Amino acid sequence: MKKNSLSQRKDDHLDIVLDSARATARTDGGWTSVRFEHCALPELALDDIDLGTQFLGKSLQAPLLISSMTGGAARAEAINAHLAEAAQQLGIAMGVGSQRVSLREGFDQGLTRALRKRAPDVALLANLGAVQLREADGLELARRAVDSLQADALILHLNPLQEAVQPEGDRDWGGVLQSIERLCRTLEVPVIAKEVGAGINVATAMALGNAGVQVIDVAGTGGTSWAAVEAERIENASDRAVAMAFADWGMPTATCLHSVHRALPRMALIASGGIADGVEAAKAIRLGAQLVGQAARVLPAAMQSTEAVLAHFDILLRQLRIACFCTGSRNLDALRSARLQVPHG
Repeated sequence: MKKNSLSQRKDDHLDIVLDSARATARTDGGWTSVRFEHCALPELALDDIDLGTQFLGKSLQAPLLISSMTGGAARAEAINAHLAEAAQQLGIAMGVGSQRVSLREGFDQGLTRALRKRAPDVALLANLGAVQLREADGLELARRAVDSLQADALILHLNPLQEAVQPEGDRDWGGVLQSIERLCRTLEVPVIAKEVGAGINVATAMALGNAGVQVIDVAGTGGTSWAAVEAERIENASDRAVAMAFADWGMPTATCLHSVHRALPRMALIASGGIADGVEAAKAIRLGAQLVGQAARVLPAAMQSTEAVLAHFDILLRQLRIACFCTGSRNLDALRSARLQVPHG
């Protein structure tokens, strides 16, 4: 099937994110300012540390989320299959990329119930752009996104910066919050709100919580800059210059996570946006995250095989377990109370 412009755009995104030589440099996620006090006497066995947690009523073996990623139809189907199979074996959650192409244009990207068959026991999260809810059939589109995967929840991604610098982007965001509130009242599964790399501040988090959103993925800076990705696609020099001015725009993930958790301690939070390793994952959990998400960093492995994805996460999980060990934390609840270094001066 020949690609249309929407599917081609997604394929372009994949090419750019995978090419380290292009202008997608990751920005500061704020993790260097967070340091644990080292525990020289853990009084526990490394192998006895329990990384298990609960999310959306499902038991996970570790607090990890394969965050949303997407691409052109042919490659994305294999990517999604590898990720789903790995999530099932690891007992972690998985969020798919935007389903707009799949639902609107028929490029299903493997985003069908066949994906659920590959991962029957995981917390599987559907995904749609929040701005799409403004369309005449937006609420029905959201329901179809969930039903097509038999998903446990729906991610609504918030990407106003990306849309603003994208030549074909959606520039009118008036009424999106009201649309989210209508969806939360009627959808049969929980709604998750997710930024795509610029972060969610306290005021926005409160508004989303009041609208009925049950989980927030703060997704601040530290990962892929989507303004820079879009700049790579733009041929017009002036439009490219506009986009590149925002390459480092946003709030660090650690800052967003800390402030939103303090303001909304009962809100379930996900930390994504430049989580480099298991040590940063531990820091995110300490600052209030229920789950920690990775997307671009696992993408090269997802292009290869399920085994490559498993190997990628094996490293991260070993790092997370050692971080627990060296803070004297038997489980994630203990890690959330681990002592942090207090800077002097």
